[in-house]
This record gives sequence, C-alpha cells and structure tokens, in this order.
Amino acid sequence: MTKIKTTLAIILFSMVGLKSSAQVDPHFSQYYMYPLWLNPALTGSIDGNYRVSLINRNQWGNINNGFNTIGLSADITTDKNLSFGLNLLQQSAGTAGYKYNNDQLSIAYSGIRLGRNGDKVITFALQAGIIGRRFDFSAAQVNSQYQNDAYNPALPVDESTAKPSATSFDMSTGVMYYDADADKKVNMFAGFSAAHITSPKDPSLSTAYNSTLPVRYTVHGGANIYLSEKAHLVPNALYMWQGNVSEAMIGGYVQMAATPIVDVSAGINYRVNDAIYPYLGVSYDGFTFGFSYDANTSKLGTLAGGANSTEISLMYMDHKKHKDYFKCPRF
Repeated sequence: MTKIKTTLAIILFSMVGLKSSAQVDPHFSQYYMYPLWLNPALTGSIDGNYRVSLINRNQWGNINNGFNTIGLSADITTDKNLSFGLNLLQQSAGTAGYKYNNDQLSIAYSGIRLGRNGDKVITFALQAGIIGRRFDFSAAQVNSQYQNDAYNPALPVDESTAKPSATSFDMSTGVMYYDADADKKVNMFAGFSAAHITSPKDPSLSTAYNSTLPVRYTVHGGANIYLSEKAHLVPNALYMWQGNVSEAMIGGYVQMAATPIVDVSAGINYRVNDAIYPYLGVSYDGFTFGFSYDANTSKLGTLAGGANSTEISLMYMDHKKHKDYFKCPRF
C-alpha cells in the first residue's frame, strides 16, 4: 500500500506540470524567513549589512521520499540605494528522482523616498537566473513493475518523459513599500511580486515541448505595531495565485525581549481551507531560529494521513551598520 501511495504521489505531482493553469511552485509557512523567494524587492530591506536565510520544509511524511524543499538566500546592502542578492531553491519528491531547482540573482533599488523626512520607502527589484526540472524513472517503482500485487525490480519501467532533464531562463520582479517613521507606533509594509514572467518552458512533461510555467503572483503585507519597549505585534497576510490555483494566508506573531540579548517570537497563521500552523522563533546575537508545524484542516488531511508538514528556518543578520528606517519582519 505504501508503494501505491508513493506512485500516486508521483503521478499527481507530475500532472501539475501538464497544464499551464496549475500551481507548481513550492510554498512556505514561514515565508518572511525566506524573503527573496517571497519578493525580490525585499533584497536589502534589512537593518544591517547583510543577511543569510536557510529554510527546510518537509511534507507528506507518510510516504517514501515525500516532498522536501530547501531554500537558501543571501543579500547585501550598499550606500548607493542598491542591494544585491542570491536565491537558491531545490525541491525533491518521489521515487522517480524528481528535482525542481530555481536559482536566481537579484538587484534592488531603494532610492524612492516619500514623506517629509523621506521615511516612506519604495523598492523595485529584478531577479534573473535558471529554472530546471529532472526525472529519473530508472529509480522509480511504477505499475509495470508489479506482478500479482508484488513488486519485481527486474521488470522494465514503462514510464518516460519527453525530456527527462530541462533548464530554462527565468525572471521575476517585485515592488515593496514600507513606512520607516521611527516616531510611529504602527509601521505598515506591503509588497507585490511576479515570478516566472518569462514563462519558462517545461519540456520534461510535454511531447510538443511547449508547456510553460505560469506566472506566480504574490500580494503580501502587514504592520509592525509597537506595544512596549519590549514587545511588538506583527500581523501579516499573503495572497498568492498561479494559473487557476490560489492560496491565502493570514495571521501574526508577537516578538518579545526575553533578555537584553534574546528575543522570543510566537504566533499562529491560517492558510485558508488548508492548514493552521503555530510558529515559534528565538533570536540571539543576529541569529534567528524558527519552527512551525502545519496541521492540515482540509479534506486532504482526512483522506491522506500524515499530510501535515514541518518547517525549520535559520537566519543571520549582520547589524554592524545599523539602519533605523526598517525593522525586517521575520515571519
């Protein structure tokens, strides 16, 4: 039965690429801990010199080789209203050796300042790189290898793709606004991004070699609310759509100073009609560690046990050059 579930998962995941109207990109619960994936305009939007973020998400733990997604991003600021970043992502799934890679460089311009003191900042950014997909059906356990309900690895694999490995040029863009007025108790921020604006081709699943990846649009925002010298509340929301599939999330967290050098964050988010997930984070000396657990609330969770997900993240931010105009949300 486990082998059947694995094969079904591979088939379902592969079918995602057959229509240009389907969502194929990974998603994250701690999306602000992986900022350059969320929006390239977040490149350099930090109160420091540079930032490095690492995130790992595990899904479908009840099947062999379930979905595992790893993301790494790094960005650096300059004194010229320009910031630069690197974003790397890899997702693997199933016994068919499926791998999805998206690697990009980003550049952001933050020279648009509004308001009397220039503390309302608008940032524009571009990302460019490659996107690749790969299958290895020689490692799969497929229907043709089952005989009398028993798996026989000596039987041939009758599955194939039009092109088992493919790489395409990929480009994304984004814009970000944030209010950096230090005298306000409520500082708003909001952004919009569009990923895969070059409609990269996906020949691995189309015999016509013309299947393309749909644009992924994301709208996100929130506020940094001053509660006291030791506590801030950060409500946030996100709406993302790709093809005919959409995703909405809403929630928030509280960040509190436990000691002069340690902050603790705790919150909860809800992915509409899908999952509810609590979050816990600890910050110390520039490092922030985050953990979240997705408890599935949809019919999928009832039909397929073990559909819950775990996510861990680690961020380091160098604060040697302090910027007082933006406190980066970490959730």
